[in-house]
Order: sequence, then C-alpha cells, then structure tokens
Amino acid sequence: MEPIITSNPRIMHGEPCFAGTRVAVRTFFDHLEAGYTVTGFLEQFPTVRREHVDGLLAELRAASARSAVPA
Repeated sequence: MEPIITSNPRIMHGEPCFAGTRVAVRTFFDHLEAGYTVTGFLEQFPTVRREHVDGLLAELRAASARSAVPA
C-alpha cells in the first residue's frame, strides 16, 4: 500500500505532507478550520488526491477508535 503521509527532512523541513506532494497535512486542517470543504481544499491543491484525504481520515478514525476510553 502506498503511504498517505510522508515526512522528509529535505521537503518542507520534514513537515508531514501528503505523499508525492509538498502540501503539508497541517494545511488541510487549516483549510477545514477556515470553513473549506474537502472538495474546496482539493480544488485549491490539485496535487492532493481524494484518496489521500480519504486515507488520512480513515487513519484518524482508526486511531481514535483504538484510543477511545470505555464509558
């Protein structure tokens, strides 16, 4: 499976980016906080694929489920 997020000290000073791009993951969350939709973000950053965003959200969902504290 191709990685969704990569970090390379020679690209964006090692900030986590969507694989194959120079778009920081932080930029995605900044856009969501500013009111952009996922579609709006993808239109602004055409090098990021829908699969990147879907994969990121799936990973976050899985991590959230693993760390959930039972009630």
